[in-house]
Amino acid sequence: MSAGHTRNTRAMAASPRCGAGTREGHACRAPAMRGKLRCRMHGGAPASGAPWGNRNAQKHGAFTLERTAERRAIRELLGEARKLLKELDAD
Repeated sequence: MSAGHTRNTRAMAASPRCGAGTREGHACRAPAMRGKLRCRMHGGAPASGAPWGNRNAQKHGAFTLERTAERRAIRELLGEARKLLKELDAD
């Protein structure tokens, strides 16, 4: 760049900024995509982001109400078994 050249950055400085927060808790300083509220890195790109709904949980079923209740019941049974073993060891 030549020493006498000045950059015209007014349009970039005046553009709306991304509304996302960074890991450090500060606001993202990147410009938002045209017609969007987020920058290209935080979900402004077309077809970006996770699919709507929780489709991942439906694939394996590990977090359904039935499976959660089953795990809770197993934990309770294991706790009772531990108590019983402690009582038998104490005697």
